[in-house]
Amino acid sequence: MNSPTSTHEAIQTVDCCIAGGGPAGVVLGLLLARQGVDVLLLEAHQNFDREFRGDTVHPSTVNLIEQLGLLDKLLALPHVAMLDYPFHYPDGSISPPPTKRDRARLSSSYMIPQHLLLEMLVREAQRYPTFRLATGARVDDLLRDARGVCGIRYTAADGPHEVRASLVVGADGRFSKVRQLAGVPLRGRGAPMDVLWFRLPKAASDPERAAGVYLGTDGVVVIMDRPDGWQVGYAFAKGAYQRLRDAGPEALRRSVVDHAGWLADRIELLREWRQVSLLSVDAGRVERWYAPGLLLIGDAAHVMSPVGGVGINYAVQDAVVAANIIGPGLLQGTLRTADLAAVQCRRELPTRLMQALQQRMTPFSAAGQPRQRPPLLIRLAMGSPLAALPRRLIAFGGWRPERVRDLQSKRRGRLRRFAVQLAVSTAKCVWSALGQVDTRAFAVFGLPVYTHELLRPRHLRAGEASYSERDVKSPSDKQAAVDGG
Repeated sequence: MNSPTSTHEAIQTVDCCIAGGGPAGVVLGLLLARQGVDVLLLEAHQNFDREFRGDTVHPSTVNLIEQLGLLDKLLALPHVAMLDYPFHYPDGSISPPPTKRDRARLSSSYMIPQHLLLEMLVREAQRYPTFRLATGARVDDLLRDARGVCGIRYTAADGPHEVRASLVVGADGRFSKVRQLAGVPLRGRGAPMDVLWFRLPKAASDPERAAGVYLGTDGVVVIMDRPDGWQVGYAFAKGAYQRLRDAGPEALRRSVVDHAGWLADRIELLREWRQVSLLSVDAGRVERWYAPGLLLIGDAAHVMSPVGGVGINYAVQDAVVAANIIGPGLLQGTLRTADLAAVQCRRELPTRLMQALQQRMTPFSAAGQPRQRPPLLIRLAMGSPLAALPRRLIAFGGWRPERVRDLQSKRRGRLRRFAVQLAVSTAKCVWSALGQVDTRAFAVFGLPVYTHELLRPRHLRAGEASYSERDVKSPSDKQAAVDGG
């Protein structure tokens, strides 16, 4: 996708400059542009089409797109609905499918080519006059002043550019150039495996539950259902790539068929190494996602492993939270460093929990040996109430999905709070009025006498009772009145 008409000015000024045209950067740019924030999105490549990017779109991202009114456009893209992703064991058995209750309770995830999703979101963002996209824009340096980061310097096809911005957002992925230029260290958590990705065509004879994780004694095979065929991953112990490469494609083909025998009729299509892409798996996070004038989100702030396919989901949830918190400050010129800290405060716990869960779900032990069964913690959680937490962490990027707070929703929120406050105040007034009982009269008559005339029972109102609070002064007077009556 080409960028809009590029400017040749030496220095540009925007409210927010976002480096990185992945899910985090594109979604944040769209949400800020909807609020009227002047946004420049920098993408280092000329388009969004890359081999073997994450394609899993989980329910929280689907909910966001539905909230933006783009669900029909999303479902018009080539996609495959995915709810069941079973474990296939070495003895040929398969983990149970989701129950009807699970299917009714959980929304579907979708496999959608990421570049098509990003292009659709960018087209929507370009409807807003405050959004600009620069492709082929490689970040060179950060601009600083006495207050902190104040802009970015980048090079595009038409030469070098400088951008002055109230906020620079690094959303440029696991090898973030912005993070490196800011001097923010990434604390790696390590990963015991790497993955080789390749594609194979589908056939009418494929099993019904073909997609899933195939465990075995020699590596692990992961198969994902894409609209254009099967995406196959061969996971192996970290450090063993050169050994696999030396053994040649034949050894890789044999290992894949040992795990998923139904691929034997087409595995010969994998002929050479250039058909294979190596993913060096890593995980980690930074201590602080922010500095004055700078914010890191997505994999730039926390590198997620491919386990669970949550990369897009967590990047998008970061973007939603960031837009909700920093948007008003950027628009009004009142953005504070505390606002940036609030983004990390909201998103850090779900990210830490998910990374810990990914470690437990990794199909390799810490010693690099492939697991024959899912980890004990995962097996215990299956089919129990404990399973709700990992399901929500994967599907929602937290306990519940984040929602966009725009100006209209804020007005609705203020009206809702006013209505609640009015109802509470009214209830307090009524309770207070009903509770104003004359204790002296209660002792005399044995039943409540309300001080408010309109709240008194009819037989106790002035002029209508045979005796009233004014006539009776004490219990002895009450007995005398009864005797005299």
